[in-house]
Amino acid sequence: MEDTDNNSTGTSGAACSTATPNLDDFPQHLILHILSFLPTIDTITTSLVSKKWYPLWSLIPSLNFSFADFPPYSTPSTTRQFFAEFVDRTLVCRSHSPLIKFHLDFIFEDRYGFHVDSWIRYAIKNQAQELDLNFFIDESFYVDEPRLGDTYDFPFSALRNGKVRDLKLTRCDLALPANLRLLSMKSIYLDEIYLTDQMALDLINGCPNLEVLELGNCKGMDTLKVCSEKLKKLELKYFFCKENEVNLEIDCPNLVSLTIIWFEVGKCCVKNLSSLAHFRTFIGHRRDRYYGYWNKIMRMLDQVPHVRSLAVQNWWLKLAPNDFFPKGFLLYNLKQLELQTGYTRYDLLGMAALLELTPNVETIILDHLLKGDEDESLSEELLHRSIDLSMPSLKIVKMKQFTGTENEGSFLALVKKRGVVLEQIVIVPAKVGDIQCPPIVLRKRPKKIEVRELSSPEIEVKES
Repeated sequence: MEDTDNNSTGTSGAACSTATPNLDDFPQHLILHILSFLPTIDTITTSLVSKKWYPLWSLIPSLNFSFADFPPYSTPSTTRQFFAEFVDRTLVCRSHSPLIKFHLDFIFEDRYGFHVDSWIRYAIKNQAQELDLNFFIDESFYVDEPRLGDTYDFPFSALRNGKVRDLKLTRCDLALPANLRLLSMKSIYLDEIYLTDQMALDLINGCPNLEVLELGNCKGMDTLKVCSEKLKKLELKYFFCKENEVNLEIDCPNLVSLTIIWFEVGKCCVKNLSSLAHFRTFIGHRRDRYYGYWNKIMRMLDQVPHVRSLAVQNWWLKLAPNDFFPKGFLLYNLKQLELQTGYTRYDLLGMAALLELTPNVETIILDHLLKGDEDESLSEELLHRSIDLSMPSLKIVKMKQFTGTENEGSFLALVKKRGVVLEQIVIVPAKVGDIQCPPIVLRKRPKKIEVRELSSPEIEVKES
């Protein structure tokens, strides 16, 4: 009988413990955190869940007004009008609890300028720490209205009265005030913004505590000067020269990470990069159009031989490192190398030239390189030169977008042969349609050890 009662009690307890929890039982701070990941138009509908949930949407510490998620009306112009009215009503009804993030996606027209101004003032007044304004979204929104090209003037002076730490702006104009001073600003991301040389200088100097700066598709500059004591991360993307190349000067003693993508650079000057650990660069792979720009950026390595990770494309045979860099130049501290490459003989010779500079690299990540032209013809000497991949410290090789070609197979065999301390090879198959097969991991087999007792107290150990 005792056993029966115990079992009954245990069953009842188990049933109670597995009962589905009621949403109202969740603590309020957890509910608010979950809702903060949703668009605001969706969080408002959650007020219908229960009485407890009715006021919660107004307490969420983030606002996400996404025009792309807003239900469309008869015309795009009408949709914009209803969207603006929705944002206005939401801010009127919301409590004035502190904000962490304010995000807006909107296709701007001049007639909505005073609306956007009031939204930004609301975010700043309520102590928003992250301000993200996107006035582009994507090209699909301009198919039916190709002439829609009004640009919003972002009032930088309004930030003086706030606590914004992270600012992200896409496709707008900047109205920089005189004597700009934003001590709270830590991160700035600008995309499709017109910047003159002086505006860029004023912006960086006006944010003395800036740690992250990302510039993309910014036009209007002749020389971009990035000089900052506190900057730790710098990303420069998509600087195309339609009329003139953009010169680049970098002087950041505490910079840790530098990324330069598709930058058609003129003169390139870097100094005081003693803290740089991660360097990444890429540009289109066409010799006649892009190699010269890539060559200029690669000269920066001479100033940062201490980098720990490097991401580049494979133009290293053409570069000829022994002639390009000073005698004895090596990347001694480099531990991780990311290389966009093919696997032809030309590519492998370039890879070998690069590996000669990286005696201590432990991880190599290889990705597919989309070439804009054919490999250059090789001399008789290069055609018959043995390919020696120097990898004395290499432990891990990862091959992305693997398709199983003969060249890839030959490279794998070469790696297995040359990898003295190689521990594993990770093969990531290329996607076929929407299907992505899982990675294949090849691990080095441990050596077999034989233990044999001798007549004496000693033990003999043999490896095979």
